[in-house]
Amino acid sequence: MAAAVGQSDILKMTHRENWKIQHEKLHVTHRGHEAMHAEMVLILIAALLVAQVVLVQWKQRHCRSYSLVTLLQMWVVPLYFTMKLYWWRFLSTWGMFSVITSYVIFRATRKPLSGRTPRMVYKWFLLIYKLSYAVGVVGYLAIMFTMFGFNVFFRIKAEDSMDVGVILLFYGLYYGVMGRDFAEICSDYMASTIGYYSGGGVPSRSLCQDICAVCGQKILVDVNEEGIIEDTYQLSCNHRFHEFCIRGWCIVGKKQTCPYCNEKVDLQRMMNNPWERTHVLYGQLLDWLRYLVAWQPVIIGIVHGINFTLGLE
Repeated sequence: MAAAVGQSDILKMTHRENWKIQHEKLHVTHRGHEAMHAEMVLILIAALLVAQVVLVQWKQRHCRSYSLVTLLQMWVVPLYFTMKLYWWRFLSTWGMFSVITSYVIFRATRKPLSGRTPRMVYKWFLLIYKLSYAVGVVGYLAIMFTMFGFNVFFRIKAEDSMDVGVILLFYGLYYGVMGRDFAEICSDYMASTIGYYSGGGVPSRSLCQDICAVCGQKILVDVNEEGIIEDTYQLSCNHRFHEFCIRGWCIVGKKQTCPYCNEKVDLQRMMNNPWERTHVLYGQLLDWLRYLVAWQPVIIGIVHGINFTLGLE
């Protein structure tokens, strides 16, 4: 009877209460294993330091392979946890993003490259960038909303509002990182195909004054002539581009050099207002989070393998 009552009480408990009981049981189980835990912490710290050194050296020596493997990690690792934990909502958004992005990459890698393809590519990844930024900000505000207790005024449970905030923040950061990485790959490939840009050498074509090196189309279009009519932007190196193209190249495609002469671009000068400057800071945050999303699960898995081999629990 007591066992039945106990089981009934457990079923009536909230998720937080059940978590606290499980946490207390875990403490009781591991009491007296402080030396073992200290050894496990040292192994974790050592693994993190070694992994950081290896990844930095890899990125410096073979940046292209590092970027491709990291992108593959970011694409596959969340999918594994999604299927394992039955996160179907994330799986549906991941599927839509993957299908559309695959089509965009297909268009970006065609030869010869259509003159309108670069703009289509940058429009898609700029949309992803802005959506991820907005969703991430809403998620962060929801977390702050809960931490300051404002959820009480709207009769929303703290667990629910915090869960929504964490999910939105994760969605924003994850798709923000993915979009920027894919945009960088497409930018390199398209610019190299057009011929005015070369990542490690001399461009295969000479740039005329009235040509945009990002899309390969004319900057100044005559009446009844097919082309792109848009405001232009001139860099400090005096090379001119379509404004949308150069912003897509620098902000979305993560390039900080001129698409033709590789001179350093002053991103702060390119931003028209303080709101736009936050996009640069957001991009830097996404670059830092790439390591956390892509490589942290791998490092933790290696640490678990070491602990298992040494008999540590």
